[in-house]
Amino acid sequence: MKQALLKQFPFLYRLRIAQLRFYRHVNNILHQQRFARNYNQDNLPYRCKVHQSLLRRKLGVTDPILQENKITNLRISIEKIDGIIIKPGEVFSFWFLVGKTTAKRGYIEGLLLSQGHVTTGIGGGICQLANLLFWMALHTPLTIVERHHHSFDPFPDDGRVLPFGSGASLFYNYVDLRFHNPTDQPFQIRVWLTDQFLKGAIYTEKEWPLSYHIVEKNHHFLRKENKNYRENEIWRRSIDKRTGQLIKEELLIHNFSEVKYDPFTSLQAMQKGRF
Repeated sequence: MKQALLKQFPFLYRLRIAQLRFYRHVNNILHQQRFARNYNQDNLPYRCKVHQSLLRRKLGVTDPILQENKITNLRISIEKIDGIIIKPGEVFSFWFLVGKTTAKRGYIEGLLLSQGHVTTGIGGGICQLANLLFWMALHTPLTIVERHHHSFDPFPDDGRVLPFGSGASLFYNYVDLRFHNPTDQPFQIRVWLTDQFLKGAIYTEKEWPLSYHIVEKNHHFLRKENKNYRENEIWRRSIDKRTGQLIKEELLIHNFSEVKYDPFTSLQAMQKGRF
């Protein structure tokens, strides 16, 4: 009922956004001392995880120029994140570092997912950076303290290499990606662009004794009340590097989202071995 009311009266939706942004802004001011804010362009000695994602891939019938625009937006955003050091006890906050994506700061129209629809907006496409950061953080001892997932899946699995639901949604400034460093050593994030890929790596000061493996379980599509849905679980296995012994297996995410395409298309992609 609340969501329907906000959609029926757009000014109420805008008012609610302003309210949530104000609350988050005040909270950030009150706790700003805990946020990571120091940079180092020299890599720390030990690499924990490296990952990359394609900059251009087929996304339904969307205009290809939006993907080129996305690359511009990513280039601006990564300048605010590359080299950030997350000291013991500190919290990485995407929006605290990147700030608002405005035209004045060079951001342009890109693809956005909002209120159950695919649309466009200034700064669109930088969720790809959040996806990369989230996936890398899952392979470290950093603790995810805030992460949001889209309530719907807009495109079939064309070129997708990670399990469904392993991304992160962003909306300035109260839909954030945050992770905390509970260890006694610093971690460093590096991100950069090539012609084809968005790339990233996480480094640390001393070799961490555990490695982490992410697995998908119980994936399936289902139909309910004339709508298609997709469900799965994302689990993490912690492995002792020295002995190879499984230390812990934990459920990280349970995803349940409406899909906006024919599920059979996605099943075909999966059967072709893209996962």
